[in-house]
Amino acid sequence: MSELQIGPHTVSPPVVLAPMAGITNAPFRTLCREFSGGRGLFVSEMITTRALVERDAKTMRLVHFDGTERPRSIQLYGVDPVYTGRAARMIADEDLADHIDLNFGCPVPKVTRKGGGSALPYKRNLLRAILREAVAGAGDLPVTMKMRKGIDDDHLTYLDAGRIAVEEGVTAIALHGRTAAQHYGGTADWDAIARLKEHVPEIPVLGNGDIWSAADALRMVRETGCDGVVVGRGCLGRPWLFGDLVAAFDGSSEPSARPTLKEVAGVMLRHAELLGQWLGDERRGVIDFRKHVPWYTKGFSVGKELRHRMAMAGTLAELDDLLGTLDLDQPWPEGAEGPRGRTAGRNKVVLPEGWLADPYECAQVDAAAELDTSGG
Repeated sequence: MSELQIGPHTVSPPVVLAPMAGITNAPFRTLCREFSGGRGLFVSEMITTRALVERDAKTMRLVHFDGTERPRSIQLYGVDPVYTGRAARMIADEDLADHIDLNFGCPVPKVTRKGGGSALPYKRNLLRAILREAVAGAGDLPVTMKMRKGIDDDHLTYLDAGRIAVEEGVTAIALHGRTAAQHYGGTADWDAIARLKEHVPEIPVLGNGDIWSAADALRMVRETGCDGVVVGRGCLGRPWLFGDLVAAFDGSSEPSARPTLKEVAGVMLRHAELLGQWLGDERRGVIDFRKHVPWYTKGFSVGKELRHRMAMAGTLAELDDLLGTLDLDQPWPEGAEGPRGRTAGRNKVVLPEGWLADPYECAQVDAAAELDTSGG
């Protein structure tokens, strides 16, 4: 299995970059696509439906794709069926993208306490209404969705949500094998991905969670029978992972890429430069890049002080000078793989009062649930 069908779009290899707020902007997508040779599917940062419909200036910049991105993929986050339908119709009518993904995986308390994100699929009828309006608004564009297993182990929703998605015309489903309560801690439940695949054989199912290497991706497909993989935190500071994934799914027996620190430093500088060009300001680009420093340098002998200085750089020249002081001949270190980004453990999910009383009641989610979204 080396390709995935998303509506009219053939994705080969069946690898998708997960939308991550503040991360999967145009510069990072460019880096990942360069390493993959343009193969795979690279999804935008999450776009809130109201902000898009109201043409918020920052949002309109986020939905801009350059001519090299095909297919263009936008992830929408919405809690209101009407606004979700209007946003999908706007994307279709104005040719803003070729594919729409819907996010129901965000575990952030500010979102779930208002019934949004990973809390929303518990309300089955609200989920159905949102999916129905999105598919209707999208017209010929394929609509997919990303979700979690449920709120917690006592309130799992993924099988019901998967069946609703099929009934409402969703083209494919991605499942993060964690509950909202787990946030990003513990181990992803790949068995749940296998169960969802068995439950909705009509459409492709993609697996997400704990893919830190190309070997992990192949193992997930082998063990779960899923049709593709969604890579999130595994590519933080590792955009070359997409090159590894292409080679692995193509059947290559060659070892995965293991760049030296010199090669990593070159990618870091290019990443910061791309951010500056995208933001139209070099300093803003370098400042935005700072959060990537610990991810790129994980495992290398860099030192706490120098890592801190790089995370405080304000110009490309300053960042370049600091990178030049490193021992750039360092080979890829043992133990450089593994968890990066958020690793918060199990938490109680904050929900609206009475949210769990009836999974089928008609519910209306506070529009403020669209604030502070951060993926799933």
